[in-house]
Amino acid sequence: MTDAKKQAALDYHAKPIPGKLSVELTKPTATARDLSLAYSPGVAEPVREIARDPENAYRYTGKGNLVAVISDGSAILGLGNLGPLASKPVMEGKGVLFKCFAGINSVDVEVNAESPQAFIDTVARIADTWGGINLEDIKAPECFEIEQALIEQCSIPVFHDDQHGTAIVTAAGMLNALEIAGKRLEEARIVCLGAGAAAIACMKLLVACGARSENLVMLDRRGVIHAGREGLNPHKAVFAVDTDKRTLDDAIDGADVFIGLSGPNLMTAEHMRKMAPNPIVFACTNPDPEIQPDVAREARPDVIMATGRSDYPNQVNNVLGFPFIFRGALDVRATRINEEMKVAAVHALKDLAREPVPQVVLDAYERDHMEFGPEYIIPTPVDVRLLERIPAAVAQAAVDSGVARRPYPAHYPLKTVDDVYGS
Repeated sequence: MTDAKKQAALDYHAKPIPGKLSVELTKPTATARDLSLAYSPGVAEPVREIARDPENAYRYTGKGNLVAVISDGSAILGLGNLGPLASKPVMEGKGVLFKCFAGINSVDVEVNAESPQAFIDTVARIADTWGGINLEDIKAPECFEIEQALIEQCSIPVFHDDQHGTAIVTAAGMLNALEIAGKRLEEARIVCLGAGAAAIACMKLLVACGARSENLVMLDRRGVIHAGREGLNPHKAVFAVDTDKRTLDDAIDGADVFIGLSGPNLMTAEHMRKMAPNPIVFACTNPDPEIQPDVAREARPDVIMATGRSDYPNQVNNVLGFPFIFRGALDVRATRINEEMKVAAVHALKDLAREPVPQVVLDAYERDHMEFGPEYIIPTPVDVRLLERIPAAVAQAAVDSGVARRPYPAHYPLKTVDDVYGS
């Protein structure tokens, strides 16, 4: 980033008011009566109602439309372990996206915890404050332990977006790319370079969608994760396969799919040439992918390519997932975000990409034409239909799988106060 762009980023966050979020009032406060209702003595009435029935917190407070974005700062973007306070701009930014795309209020919480258990204990004790928890920028393998413990201990949805948001968008794009390439997920040979939180979640979700474990090869810094390797943590061991392949050069030979969640420029043109016909490459490392799209296309003109960048077609962008997944979960007061809800989000995203693209999207991208095909396999973040389709699918899956505490809403997007908070 140039010095000018760095300064522009700093100025954006600092001026005219530091930070990106503020608190707004939702009730009048102009008169003495207003204030007596907002606080003492009027506030005592909803207190009594909530004490009588905790579900009334959704009726008399903002809990039902409030998500906590929580981090320990151990894996901030691609910057590493810089501590909880340094993660605050990112957590505020996540809150901006929640509000902008799904109308969800949020608060950022940075936890200075000396261990995963301390983090778990801290968050679990205050979890009733919110309607949901979005975990963010927590390093692997601790993130797996933290998320699972909080899911078990909390009665609200807990979702680690670095894992599942990436996985949901990747799986949706992958299903479409495979169809365009004339291939089936059940038969595709998939190579995943990277074995962190996002990579493991991606592979698990692809298996849930129909991929076969025996067709998956995952690599970490030491090479292929194979059945003969010692010292694998339990999360990697799930993907250990019986194979004599040891390197990316070995694994990529004849592969249908490459998914990169690792580091820049780790895949070469020679690797591309070894892949099967009509290869699919998701090079998702930001800002520099595992292979540059122009290099990939020069080596293999038949490639279907996706990256994590907004300046190339087919951006794998988490903002296509988490705001709308939480919207659906909150709308039916789900107690968790389960596998059925994630798969529902995958298919809703997949199907939306196959529909005609609205003019507002074409205008935003300064394009005359976009249609389902090799350069349009995933909807764009500015597609206004996301707010209707993804929450609806997630909410229905929550109801069908038994984790919803409210019935399926009559319509999407929800428009009135009673729609969102309940009557």
